[in-house]
Amino acid sequence: MLRRSAADGPQPREGFVTARWEADHSASFERRLGKSASELRITDNNPSCPDIWELDNGDFAVIGRDLTESYDGRLPAGVSVGVDERLVVIPRLMVIAAKEDIPGE
Repeated sequence: MLRRSAADGPQPREGFVTARWEADHSASFERRLGKSASELRITDNNPSCPDIWELDNGDFAVIGRDLTESYDGRLPAGVSVGVDERLVVIPRLMVIAAKEDIPGE
């Protein structure tokens, strides 16, 4: 069974094994959360804009600026970015606009 510390958050119930999450490459875009960058007026109308989408499997896709290298060496304790991951940043306004669209469970 995978061992976790209290700092990792709630512990799984006895008898349950937690598995490492893997992205489903076959998932499709289901719906945008919040508003587009154009609707929020945070773009110069070029095609590369930040966005938040729910996928058809319930996971989320975030499109933002890749700042992985910028944050290398100054991540908080216990935070890491895997070799197959990227740290992306999106505007605060975009997350606030998406708040009501994010499911509670």
